[in-house]
Amino acid sequence: MGANTQSMIFTVFGDYIRHYGSKVWIGSLIQLLKEFGHNEQAVRVAVSRMVKQGWLLSERRGAKSYYSLTSRGIDRMDEAGHRIFKFEDHTWDGKWRMLLYKIPEEQRQLRDELRKELLWSGFGSFSASCWISPNPLEERVQTMIDKYDIREYVDFFEAVYKSEENENLVAKSWPLSEIEEKYQTFIEQYLPSYLEHRQAMQEQRLTDADCFVVRTNLVHEYRKFLFIDPGLPRELLPASWSGREAKQLFGQYYRLLAKPASRFFESIFEVDNDLTSKESSYDASSHPFIAKE
Repeated sequence: MGANTQSMIFTVFGDYIRHYGSKVWIGSLIQLLKEFGHNEQAVRVAVSRMVKQGWLLSERRGAKSYYSLTSRGIDRMDEAGHRIFKFEDHTWDGKWRMLLYKIPEEQRQLRDELRKELLWSGFGSFSASCWISPNPLEERVQTMIDKYDIREYVDFFEAVYKSEENENLVAKSWPLSEIEEKYQTFIEQYLPSYLEHRQAMQEQRLTDADCFVVRTNLVHEYRKFLFIDPGLPRELLPASWSGREAKQLFGQYYRLLAKPASRFFESIFEVDNDLTSKESSYDASSHPFIAKE
């Protein structure tokens, strides 16, 4: 079962269009999404929905419609890129960040939105209204407080856990075994195809279009970990954490396909789009999810 159309559009914007001025002609987007089995009507419905949700802006140029990321959409794309630390082994300062909130029942929707943001940011739910993280997320918390205007409902602490059993605290707050299983599934699914495609690349049996589809599906699958992996420091992770192997596999696979995939994207994008809007610093072989080597 393929990814839904809106979700795949997010991936294509994040991995390609974001680096080319964040704007695309609908005809090009339709052609790109066709590679994944999404038809024209599905793409048009999805982008219309994304405009209503505040992710995209619509613009007419003569008879053509163009869609670009809103500031909200750009912020979310950049935020994903800036959260590299979630997939890096980093040293812990020994402190816990603890956020408590008491939001009135009549503002239940606000509370639900805040919970989603906290999960996205890597906080764990220690109890119903108490969220914790070992990472230095002070700036992120202040942004959330300002965004939702909830200063009167929130208390934020930097704390030291008076116990040597931090593993228990982690176990109460994050389903690490479930995340580990998902990483294992990713590795089992993508390692054989990586080895197969590496051989195929050496024998020049993969077209640029093939590489585009495989690379985009790879990113689409891997970016799901942004929503579930809290990015705990190495001291709080199991010694055999599969996230490290999955990240390495993703990086190698991504670099293998990067240049031919981008060539295919540009062959579609150069028609009725501004190819000169490509970021001068953009390197097809790099990715915000991949550590620089």
